[in-house]
Amino acid sequence: MSWYLAADIRAIADGLGERAERFAGKTILLCGGGGFLGRYLMGVFGHLNAKRLSKPCRLIILDNLITSGSGGSFRVKDKHFRFITHDITKPLVLDEPIHYVLQAAGIASPFYYRKYPLETLEVATVGTHRMLDMALAQKVQGFLFFSSSEIYGDPDPRYVPTPESYRGNISCMGPRACYDESKRLGETLCTVFQYRYGLPTTIVRPFNVYGPGMQETDYRVLPNFMSRILSKKPLLVYGSGEQTRTFCYVTDAITGFLQVLLDGTPGNAYNIGNPVPEITMSDLVDTLERVVRRKLQKELIDYPDAYPADEPQRRCPDIRKASVQLGFKPAVDLDHGLKRFYTWAAKHYTRDA
Repeated sequence: MSWYLAADIRAIADGLGERAERFAGKTILLCGGGGFLGRYLMGVFGHLNAKRLSKPCRLIILDNLITSGSGGSFRVKDKHFRFITHDITKPLVLDEPIHYVLQAAGIASPFYYRKYPLETLEVATVGTHRMLDMALAQKVQGFLFFSSSEIYGDPDPRYVPTPESYRGNISCMGPRACYDESKRLGETLCTVFQYRYGLPTTIVRPFNVYGPGMQETDYRVLPNFMSRILSKKPLLVYGSGEQTRTFCYVTDAITGFLQVLLDGTPGNAYNIGNPVPEITMSDLVDTLERVVRRKLQKELIDYPDAYPADEPQRRCPDIRKASVQLGFKPAVDLDHGLKRFYTWAAKHYTRDA
């Protein structure tokens, strides 16, 4: 299975421009390489090695594959890559120097963090602490922590679009707390290591990244909708259908993440997403009808037991900080991104989910 589109990988490399050369001859530790974002990062570094860098970079990939299943399996073909099956909450000894750390290990799907609450909590806290200790010992040039837009909880409408300065509205005992609060604590750890030891840590808060490569069994809204469209089943919309989201195509997101790693201000967090359009889940169905060019059936249903309650009613990023400081600018509009995702899913989804 092709987990990404070659054109998307080229677009990310083009978006990095001359920044990419700073990876030449460096060794990068990628935690969570078996996940949706991790596989794209692998693709980008492979492309940079083949086409861009004056000297190849080395990539060490860690993943315990807890949520990947058979769909997460992959082979590392690049001779400069090394894959290690490893849970980052456990000790790890490496026999080579590291220059950059990408801490993208985590359990992001609500279905899976409901199923694995302790593992979700520990990978963002204990696992991040272990990686920070390693980064400090290695005196790395950059450490990037993948947090989440969920750290804002259900934001006050006065703070939508939501800036990085918003402190959040979250219950520490709520059904999503294992994810939300562990990401918040992961951010705290990164900030403490930067303040106390001068470790160059930066943080990204992704807002609903989507695109080719999302597993059919991910259970988030877009892969769920794509699967049901292809199997000609009604699209199930939870609750009232009036909850809103914005969606960021994966090429824009990965470009933004790497911009933060290379040029973000240490100790700072950056929203990475696309602020337009902020769309209700009911209107998302209408948008998909336009993309796939056929009528779709929609059903409003109660939230299933496997889905954690306290879903935020609105989620929309203020990206001015990343835009002004880093030049981050989403380029793929929603219709175009959904079309690319749908075309890929039509080739790779089983259609019987």
